[in-house]
This record gives sequence, structure tokens and C-alpha cells, in this order.
Amino acid sequence: MEILGIDIGFGFTKATNGKETLIFKSLFGDATDLQFWMDFGEHSLKDFFHVTIDGKSYFIGDLAEQQSTVLNFTLDQEKLISEFVKILELTVTGTFLKKDAPINVPINIVSGLPIGYFKQNHQRFNEILTGHHKVTYHKHDGSQLVKEIYINKIRMLPQPIGSILNILMDDNGKIINTDLAKQKVGVVDIGFRTTDFTIMDRLRYIDRSSRTMDTGISKAFSVISNKLREKCGVNVELYRLYRAAEAGAIKMKGHGLNFSKIRDQVYAQLAGTIANDIDRLWAEDWDIDTIILTGGGCMDLAQYLQPLIAGNVRPIMNDVDARLNNVQGYIKYAKYIWGESAPEPPAPPPPELEPIEEEAVEDALIEAQPAEDGLVEKQPLDDALVDNDTLEEIEELVEEKLPDE
Repeated sequence: MEILGIDIGFGFTKATNGKETLIFKSLFGDATDLQFWMDFGEHSLKDFFHVTIDGKSYFIGDLAEQQSTVLNFTLDQEKLISEFVKILELTVTGTFLKKDAPINVPINIVSGLPIGYFKQNHQRFNEILTGHHKVTYHKHDGSQLVKEIYINKIRMLPQPIGSILNILMDDNGKIINTDLAKQKVGVVDIGFRTTDFTIMDRLRYIDRSSRTMDTGISKAFSVISNKLREKCGVNVELYRLYRAAEAGAIKMKGHGLNFSKIRDQVYAQLAGTIANDIDRLWAEDWDIDTIILTGGGCMDLAQYLQPLIAGNVRPIMNDVDARLNNVQGYIKYAKYIWGESAPEPPAPPPPELEPIEEEAVEDALIEAQPAEDGLVEKQPLDDALVDNDTLEEIEELVEEKLPDE
């Protein structure tokens, strides 16, 4: 059995098996016929994502951004699930599958969704991904590597819980931070499209205080992009602003443009909005012991946001990539629930299926009924967001692993 933690975000796809990590932009595009290839770097399969899935070929991540004629990027949750999840998740799953692994070795995955989308969509991951799949990896020298993938189980979590588990557990899925486990902990998870707010009180998920807001770092990128278009007449795609926003400068048509003042103003405004959301959502949770900032956006906004938060904010480590906090928590949780279990039985043989034409796949995507969008900005959610099995496991984790006070 193999276990993986995978996080398909609007900005980046992150994955780990506990030993190696993988991160790339959540982009895919048409796999064009490259007339010539030159690359002086020493690259592995993880750097050149040209795959064929269900009879269609794609460039993934940086390769798509550089080489695809038609590029797919989205900030829409329904589109991310219906069009992106299968392609990106199977690509990274096959990448981590060892060359000498038995055919159709069972693979168990822990993944996550923003809180506001969890209730409506967490079962769809199982429907889309569990079962047998085949991914063909095309190398730049023309050779191919075919991997047979059998996804056995998928466990979904609200995304920010991954960051809490990452701090609580060691690499074997054992709770080592018993002090934090006995506290009331608030998490502010700033992603590309959304910001999630959640509270865990002695490892019990508090639904009343958990929300998703439309205040990810892409909000700031959109304002910066609009200002650049007004100044230079060039429409800069949001996924091309990461490095430029970090540097506060961009080069267009051979000329450098410094926009650090605009960036600082926009970041400060976005941080103020998030701080106001914290004050409003957690007004009754004045007894929070620790607040954790996490997600890729927290690296950009921390210096603006931390002074605005009243409370004990856990320091952000500069030598840690905060984009990986959730997915590293997922793999630790995966080891807790599956790592010490008996070996999974061999996978059943894949069913014999008739070949599917590309047109049929496209028609099926068009006809698929989209799930109702679960994110209602700044509105409460009615029901608990974590499934019962997960709640029982976390409560058992509290009872078994924490010393008596």
C-alpha cells in the first residue's frame, strides 16, 4: 500500500509521500507537437509533465505555461473539481508510484477542500478518482512510461486542519505537541483564491467559528494586474505574478517597472480585510490560546497582518514553505489512520472497458450536472463539515494520545 497527501489548490498543486514533496502551478494545456527540444538542465519526470489520461494528452504546470497554445487556469471551484482535479491528481499520484511497485498497488490518499466547499463536494473526489486509471508519461526524448494506478481510498479534510495536524504530529503520525493539542487553536489559511478560518478546541472541530472567505492573495494580484494594464497596456495573467509581486517589480518589453508601493498598499488593505473577518468571526472566541497563519498567501501578507491581530500569533518560520503546511499534515494524518494497519488486499483487476473516443469524454463533461456552489461569502454554514469517521478518529486520537491533566 502507498499513501499520499495531495492538495489541489487554485494556485499550486502540492503533494508528498512523507519523504519527497512536489509543487507546481495548477495549470494544464494542450500537448503540442514540439518541433525541437533543448534544455541544458538535468531534469527528472517531475520536471517535465507531458501526460496522456483517458486518451487525451496534456502539458502540466510550467511546461503548459511555456509551451501550450491553449492554457487552462481557473478561480472557479466547480471547474477546478470537474476539469482539473482528475488530471492533476492522477499526474502526481503516478509520479510518486515507484517503478518497481507491483501493478495496481493500492494507493490511499488524504486531500482537502476549502471549508465553504467541503460539505457539497467532498464525496465527489471519491467518485472521480477511486478505481483503476492509466497514465502515460511522455519524456522529451520521445520515450514513454505507462503507470497503472489503483486508488483504493480517499479521505477528505477541510484544508486548514492539515496545518494543525502538521504541527501536532511527527512524521510517523504520532502526536508530539501535547500542549498545543490541549489548547483552543485558531487557523487562518490564506490561499490563492480563498481564506479559510477555523478553530479546533482540544482537537475538536468548531463548526460555528469556521468559514471560507473570498479573500485569497489573488484579490491583491487582480488589483496589481489592473494597475499594470492601465500603466503599460499589457494584461498580466494572475499566475504569472508570483515572482513579480514578491520582488515588487516587473519587466515589460525590455523596460523595468517598480510597483512595490502599489503592492504594499494592496497587501495592507487585504490584510485589514482579513483582520476584520477574524474579529467578527471569532468575536465570541476570546479564549483562543494560539492563532496559526498558514497557506501560501500568509508568506506575502504576514508582515501586514500580524500587527493587526490581537492574540498570540504563532511565529511564521522563514525557512519553511507555508504552501506545504496542509499537505504535510495530510500525509501525517494518513500515517495515523493507515500507516500501522494491516496490508491492503491486492487490487481487483481493472474492468474490461471499451475504448472511449475523445468526443465522448468531452460530451460527458458538458452533460455532467455541476454541484451547487458551497461557498457563501460571509455567511454561516449549517452543518458539521467533517464526516463522522474523521471526527471519531480525531476524538480517539485525543483520548489515546493525550496525557491526563
